[in-house]
Amino acid sequence: MITVSNLNLQFGKRVLFDEVELKFTPGNCYGVIGANGAGKSTFMKILSGEIEPTKGSVHITPGQRMSVLSQDHFAFDAYPVLQTVIMGNKKLLKVMQEKEVIYAKEPFTDADGIKASELEAEFAEMDGWNAESEASDLLSKLGIKEELHSKLLSEINPKEKVRVLLAQALFGNPDILLLDEPTNDLDVETITWLEDFLADYKNIVLVVSHDRHFLDTVCTHVCDIDFKKISLYTGNYSFWYQASQLAQKQKGDLNKKTEDKRKELIDFIARFSANASKSRQATSRKKLLEKLNIDEMPASNRKYPAIIFKMEREPGDQILNVEHISKTVDGVELFSNINLRLKKGDKIGFLSRDHVALSKFFDILAGTDTPDTGKIEWGQTIQTAYLPNDNTDFFRNNDDSLVDWLRQYSKDKDETFIRGFLGKMLFSGEETLKKVSVLSGGEKVRCMVSRMMLNGANAIILDEPTNHLDLESISTMNNSMKDFKGIVLFTSHDHELMQTVANRIVEITPNGTLDKMMTYDEYINDAEVKVQREEMYNSKPKVKKAKA
Repeated sequence: MITVSNLNLQFGKRVLFDEVELKFTPGNCYGVIGANGAGKSTFMKILSGEIEPTKGSVHITPGQRMSVLSQDHFAFDAYPVLQTVIMGNKKLLKVMQEKEVIYAKEPFTDADGIKASELEAEFAEMDGWNAESEASDLLSKLGIKEELHSKLLSEINPKEKVRVLLAQALFGNPDILLLDEPTNDLDVETITWLEDFLADYKNIVLVVSHDRHFLDTVCTHVCDIDFKKISLYTGNYSFWYQASQLAQKQKGDLNKKTEDKRKELIDFIARFSANASKSRQATSRKKLLEKLNIDEMPASNRKYPAIIFKMEREPGDQILNVEHISKTVDGVELFSNINLRLKKGDKIGFLSRDHVALSKFFDILAGTDTPDTGKIEWGQTIQTAYLPNDNTDFFRNNDDSLVDWLRQYSKDKDETFIRGFLGKMLFSGEETLKKVSVLSGGEKVRCMVSRMMLNGANAIILDEPTNHLDLESISTMNNSMKDFKGIVLFTSHDHELMQTVANRIVEITPNGTLDKMMTYDEYINDAEVKVQREEMYNSKPKVKKAKA
């Protein structure tokens, strides 16, 4: 059990949260949510003991082991992959190391023999003999192939490294598990496996995530950081969202009724206080007025941007025709023989096990790159807008203010007009004069979305549009893409976004495409599609025979 008592954290005059009283009990998974900057990761660091609160305490039941998903992707670079996972259980690792030392001693005394026997008993009690097989099994389930298990962590790619660190956190059945954004860089199959793992987990789990479907699947409770408080709710994310929206609406409605009653009483008193026949009634209403209370609604950290994609013109019947395109980068073929034809109303969710291939395909569709072979034909009526996954080039070596940066993409150069678009994306006042070179990842994405909105496009292309966004911005983006009347081409690791927006799924593989008119859930759960996917990824490309 974790008991949080009278917890307070502040930096200077800024209070993140105050007077927090919480209990986290075994068998439950707690989703930690809140706006960007609310203190989610900081709260997790307080629980893990990495940082100290301003006041208050965190008490953990003695003897319980806590495991934390490491955010330092270089801390274990000098260690082999399998050993890195086992290092997740520090107590077991210590016993293993002590065993190695004592067995290497010369001469080996009777006292050493007794100590070795004690270590062996402790090792067996912790199921140490199965540690390597358990670590190997975890790695395999997280998509790390066996040939990588003996490599140093520094020798594998960043996405594989993230999975190894996740395996490290899960290893050895810890009593308390703290996971900050565990689904980052995971594919749909691995996320599904993690959802099942956590849903069956018998101990305490606290997880920070921006993936709404993931939170809905694994969470029994929601831990909401807002109003400088941390409040605990029973139920998953969707239940919390509906309940919190209803509570806020009811409070607002009650305040409105109270305010209306107040105005009515003030009006009566003003009209009849000087009237002798009505003076008693006026006095009575003055007493009622004094008793009326309007509950103060504290300021929330949550802010919702206004993402609105509007078409300047309706798309015609000819949308997009892609014929036999291929692309090779640095000698590696990303895809070949890609064919695609779009029609009105298409909202296509794209998938691929190789996101580099998918991003390059989107670059080609958007016209920022060209295919090696084949052709791309957009219809005459089609105007596109693109949100790339990597926006570095738009901000590199740029000292423009937000206003000047956005102005270059607008037909209307008026500053009031430009500020209006920035305001929709939560940039207001002096913030609009900030230099774009100092923006955070989330702020840059919001700038790029403002740029898209100015375009008036009837076909939008979005590569991981939820990256760097908080839950509020993700929900708004989701609704905007659903409501947009034009063509939508996108890819995302956000399950909810894929399921609620896409009416067609296209998967790009090394051997062409799988193209299905179905929802995302139908696609990933369809038995026939699963077989086709494996065939497309595992079959060797056909080799054309030379003519005699």
